[in-house]
Amino acid sequence: MRGPPGGCCCPPTLTLCSGRCARGTGLLLTLLAVLLLLLSAQRSLWPQLSRTPVHHRATTTAAPEWVTQAARPSPVPSMPPNLGDTYGQDETYSSSGCPSSIRKRIGATEFGATFLPTIPVLQWAQHAREDEYQRLRRYGGAHGWKDISWDEREERVSLVPPAVLKSSLSLLNASSSALLFDIRPLAARCTRCAVVGNGGILRGSGMGPTIDAHDYVFRVNGAITEGFEHDVGSRTSFYVFSTNTMVNALHSYAADGFRHPPQTPETCYVFLPDHDRDYLLLRAALSQQPVDSGQDEGVHPQQFFGEDLQAGKFRMLHPDFIRYLRNRFLRSHILATPHWQLYRPSTGAVMLLTAIHTCDQVSAFGFMTPGYRAYSDHYFDRGHKEVHFFINHDLMMEMQLWQRLQRSGILWLYTGSEGTT
Repeated sequence: MRGPPGGCCCPPTLTLCSGRCARGTGLLLTLLAVLLLLLSAQRSLWPQLSRTPVHHRATTTAAPEWVTQAARPSPVPSMPPNLGDTYGQDETYSSSGCPSSIRKRIGATEFGATFLPTIPVLQWAQHAREDEYQRLRRYGGAHGWKDISWDEREERVSLVPPAVLKSSLSLLNASSSALLFDIRPLAARCTRCAVVGNGGILRGSGMGPTIDAHDYVFRVNGAITEGFEHDVGSRTSFYVFSTNTMVNALHSYAADGFRHPPQTPETCYVFLPDHDRDYLLLRAALSQQPVDSGQDEGVHPQQFFGEDLQAGKFRMLHPDFIRYLRNRFLRSHILATPHWQLYRPSTGAVMLLTAIHTCDQVSAFGFMTPGYRAYSDHYFDRGHKEVHFFINHDLMMEMQLWQRLQRSGILWLYTGSEGTT
């Protein structure tokens, strides 16, 4: 090996140096010690000085058995005020009689500091209050009530008719409007949920009977089951959508057989409100009238949901919940770009995380895994279609989150030919 230029004070042996060589070595060691101290101090300050939090990318190794030892929770990074990391309180799901409930296990995983047990999952009639409106009007899109008018006293600043928010939420007044399904805190039976994405990994899987055997089955967007029952099942307990994603799916997948969302006696419809059109469609459905304004004016909600338009058939996710998922579970690098206002977790991601916050046990099917290139975009595609990525979602980050949740024992993830765990 070639030595460094300029030679060396001490010869490369184990003998001791003396005289000027020893003094030079002592000075060099002192300088090295000071340098190491400075580097150590700088490293300890770096998380405080960094403007963009570092997200540790998960590896894709197989998941272990259920976690038995407490893991060190990942710290929740500080956030800019415009992201709004403060939320309302809701005790609906704070207890469960299931001994292996997700809520009883998650504190011992890396998500212990991320998870908020009292986050509001749904909004309903009790949230139709002006103080809630004043609190949530600071946040736009799916994350709040900005640009959605509250009542007739407000000046009309958009095309949204007065009172759309107050009048629509007030109609969510059934006893079931506050929760997804019946809660029995004293029962030892665990609520098992299957959450079904539309990924091509399900084609030929034969997972249909396994999916239908769960207590509840969640589906999203272009949820085609007819002709695919052996692979994806036939039941739909909850169909999760925004009006925008549902209408886009109806246009995009009509040729594949998607004519309308599932319409069964079991099915409830869960709005992910990311636009005023969600509140307008909800109000039209519960009033059993056509949509009275906006881009869907004149549309009859029966064409989407069938003739049973009772309040018990509908739920609406709370903007606090969607903002919390963005801020704490899927805080993408996109939020540090000029496109940050366009970003939210995908509808499928919101659906899966909703199940994790409400069910005792969760199995996920049809979600993206590291081997996604081997599969078509959707299980109902007639030919192979590549997965496309858009700026409004961070699908790679979502895929890595599913891997982390799997390794932590929070969910069971179907991984197709990659192997199941």
